[in-house]
Amino acid sequence: MVDIILQSLDQDTRMNLLPKEQEVVKELEKNGTIVDSFIKLDMSGIYMVVMANDSDDIHAKLSALPYYPYMKINIVPIRVVNNINQ
Repeated sequence: MVDIILQSLDQDTRMNLLPKEQEVVKELEKNGTIVDSFIKLDMSGIYMVVMANDSDDIHAKLSALPYYPYMKINIVPIRVVNNINQ
């Protein structure tokens, strides 16, 4: 899971990049990279459950996002648990 805080992203830049950001997020959701996401109430960032091998893989995958240069990313390793694997 990643805890993303957006930094130094002014409103005009945010709005200009938003359509492409949404497009890339949808593609990452479609290909299974982003499993789930939760926007923070204050709109300062987002929590994402991301399927990746390690932190380098997370950064490689998220670097396609237009907001990536403005992201402070805190990675919280979690384990996927489901009935199939138990």
